[in-house]
Amino acid sequence: MFRISTNMPNDSMQYYLRRHEESLAKVQTQIAQQTRIAQLRDDPLAASHAVRYESYLARLDRFEKNTLYAQEHLNQTDSYLRHVGDIMQRMREIAVQSANGIYTTEDMRYMGVEVNELLKEIVSVANALGPDGTQLFAGDKAWTEPFRAIEGTVEGGGERMIIRVDYQGAGASRRTEIAEGVYAALDIAGGEAFWAEKMQIFSSVNATNYRATEEGAFFVDGERITVTTGDTVQALIAKINDSPAPVKAYLDPQSHGIAVEGTNAHLIRLEDAQGSNVLKDLGVIVGNSDTGAPNWDPQAQVFGGSAFDMVIRLRDALFRGDPEYIGGQGIMGMDLALSNLESRLVDTGSRAERVNMAWQKINEEIPNVTGALTRAKGLDMASAATDLAMLDFAHKTALQVTAKVIPQTLLDFLR
Repeated sequence: MFRISTNMPNDSMQYYLRRHEESLAKVQTQIAQQTRIAQLRDDPLAASHAVRYESYLARLDRFEKNTLYAQEHLNQTDSYLRHVGDIMQRMREIAVQSANGIYTTEDMRYMGVEVNELLKEIVSVANALGPDGTQLFAGDKAWTEPFRAIEGTVEGGGERMIIRVDYQGAGASRRTEIAEGVYAALDIAGGEAFWAEKMQIFSSVNATNYRATEEGAFFVDGERITVTTGDTVQALIAKINDSPAPVKAYLDPQSHGIAVEGTNAHLIRLEDAQGSNVLKDLGVIVGNSDTGAPNWDPQAQVFGGSAFDMVIRLRDALFRGDPEYIGGQGIMGMDLALSNLESRLVDTGSRAERVNMAWQKINEEIPNVTGALTRAKGLDMASAATDLAMLDFAHKTALQVTAKVIPQTLLDFLR
């Protein structure tokens, strides 16, 4: 039973007016924020879906930016590599021309001067910077100049010239995420793009009776090879061959030392893990280099030159006036360098095409997820405007009725 008192109509009117004001305020907030979920309790299920959609949209936005950066990076890399290809093609033409045997020694020296200038241009391109200020061909060492040119005198050159080019960069392991858990490779390291021959490293240390005395590890082209106590050289060879590194290892039948050979033209990078001396004990390296350049054991035999080596040999042969060498090894070296460069261009183009397809997929997916988010938390503005008008009219009417039901008198103010 309700107790009838003079305050009851007043309390009831205030209670229902406040509830009506809350409904009105809720619609006004929805219109202002353009969403029907101002608080989680408005629609818990839709709110949980909206949170997931918003999180996924944020990731798609990040993937889109990553793919755009990758496109720009790969396109610039492709442009520089094509420029190098044009330069090397010109040097090959000079080699073919000079190998005819119809030019004087002085004529061939002039050709050597041109090749020397083109060599400087290739070194300059190999040390090119990307739009973000990082080195394009330094691999993981993006802030280190990848190639260091060593100058000296050349017979017949008449001035100080580049006699060797050392690679100081690292491997190309930088990747960018272009989809959920999917990564695309960004870089082509200088030790890959500017190489010519398949490398071979032969240790002179007899490893027939080698056994690892402690656990350790070493790296082959950035791939970690774990060493356990008691591992023989054959076990290490098997681990190297089972790794993703583009090399094959075997025991040299003459020296009985370990041999490592590249499966394609690139600079093989060998390094002992910190606290381990496996490669050093096997006579492959004398220790890890601070500059990143190979630190081969002086007794090891290392074969396989870079594109710079091929150009330098061609230039020196031109200065010597040696058409026989140019027509044989000179042209062959340029062909090897050009062949490797073409394969790297194909690799770069393939990566760029994949990234472009990923970008297209992302831009098709973003509208779909945005639509799902709109359906989950979006507000029908026409319906909301109608509800607001109806609530506003009802609220004004309620205030007018309340004013008549509970008239104010002088006694109300004296109470």
